[in-house]
Amino acid sequence: MILYALRDIVQRYNGRTVLDIDHLTIETGRIHALLGANGAGKSTLLRVLAFLEEPARGTVFFSGAPVEYSPTRQLALRRRVVLIDQHPIMFSTTVAKNIEFGLTIRKIDQETRRRTIDQALAMVGLSRYRQTRAHELSGGETQRLALARGLALAPEVLLCDEPTASVDAENQVIIADLLRRINAELGTTIVFTSHDRIQAATLAHHTLVLAGGRLIDTGADNVFACMALPQPDGSLLYRLAGNLDIRVNDGQRPPPGPATSGHIAIDPWQIDLQWPASACGDGPGKPLAGTVTAILAEGGHIRVEINIGVLLVVRLRGDVYRLLLPAVGESMLVRPAAAGCSFHPS
Repeated sequence: MILYALRDIVQRYNGRTVLDIDHLTIETGRIHALLGANGAGKSTLLRVLAFLEEPARGTVFFSGAPVEYSPTRQLALRRRVVLIDQHPIMFSTTVAKNIEFGLTIRKIDQETRRRTIDQALAMVGLSRYRQTRAHELSGGETQRLALARGLALAPEVLLCDEPTASVDAENQVIIADLLRRINAELGTTIVFTSHDRIQAATLAHHTLVLAGGRLIDTGADNVFACMALPQPDGSLLYRLAGNLDIRVNDGQRPPPGPATSGHIAIDPWQIDLQWPASACGDGPGKPLAGTVTAILAEGGHIRVEINIGVLLVVRLRGDVYRLLLPAVGESMLVRPAAAGCSFHPS
């Protein structure tokens, strides 16, 4: 069942377009990851989904009905959704009082408030901190308290902005497991933003990628901001951050003008991984040197992460992996295939 449907959504700040989405649907009862670099529009999209911002243009549908941006209607919708910020603000009182505040505003009776607080704290593993001052919690515990505060309101949708970005490794695992439990046990629809592509792949049922305020029609891996520079020989040179150049003969028509800003998407299945001793050739498609940083088995294939100045994901069939046998820390070369590179102008 479709919970959200966005049509021709545009959001602008001070005349600058920060969100431009033709079409987006979010299904009920699933976990959705929203990936993208800083400034891609992730937080803006969350605020639109939380009914905290009215788009400059377009229509948002929720539960099949178009959203009306009147104070009364927005209040009713906001009570069905909770947005948890990356750095949640807590009252300078106890953990229990922080959770109780929203229940009191909603005129929930005292006995129900007490029972709801106990259930929320048990869910996030903070029962023993009930009377602890919120400012005494660690960063990870604060994020878990923010989840408890949201869960106490029994939302249909939980929107989490970078829920594991500012916490230690132990709490990252705890929070990811919590999101799974909340979705599985309570049926809550969850949308979270992240820079962690592995987390998105393992936690979310569906992954969206934002770049320059637009949804990129590609997998979650290998989407980078760049300049496309047409070369005299007909090839394209994609210049990424830090002057990292990827040059390919991609058969596409060169973008207009001397250079065009945008994003490049590189298919992780169409990247040749080589040992340095086996490399040959130069010119367009010249291999790039990098260091293997992670290797992970995923759904019958192998995911290899290579640091070439940006983190590049290469996906290998099992037989290819066994032939190469790369190891973490080793230097290898990557050569993106022309057909695997697609450019999206800003």
